[in-house]
Amino acid sequence: MGQIASQGQLRMSFLRWALVTVPLLLFLGFLSGRVSNSGSGNPWFDALIKPDWIPPGWVFGLVWSVLYVMMGIAIAIILNARGAKGQRAAIGLFIGQLLLNLAWSPTFFAAHKVELALGLIVAILALTVATSFAFGRIRSTAAWLLVPYMVWLCLATLLNYQVMQLNPEASSQKARASEAHIVL
Repeated sequence: MGQIASQGQLRMSFLRWALVTVPLLLFLGFLSGRVSNSGSGNPWFDALIKPDWIPPGWVFGLVWSVLYVMMGIAIAIILNARGAKGQRAAIGLFIGQLLLNLAWSPTFFAAHKVELALGLIVAILALTVATSFAFGRIRSTAAWLLVPYMVWLCLATLLNYQVMQLNPEASSQKARASEAHIVL
């Protein structure tokens, strides 16, 4: 009974984790954006002054989808690393950054709290860096899968900051009542 799992068994275990984590992260990311009416089409966001370099709206959906898939694979790798030293801490860090990530869109797009959203995204980035180091101690592949996410978070932090600078009254602005809606 003390035999080690075969490579095929280990691959199947990873695939089972990935079949849960990847769709779950995609769904949670989609839900967070949908509930908060994120992106273009949001009257409050559309009325804001944005930096010239902001990517087109469709880029955000595409990039976030790819990043959530990569994050799902990364956490599946860690969940599959049975008995690895530091696994619980790494999973805890991942969950922490994910919860903050999921709170960002409602904070920015629904609550219009641009400054708070900036603080959140800085915290997300810090937790993701810590998560990446924790993942790296367990499986380097999992850590590397978070690098594009960290790069995107840097871009998003800069974008959030510039929106805040260009719209000093953004947190107090409200969309016209006839245009305001939250899609559920």
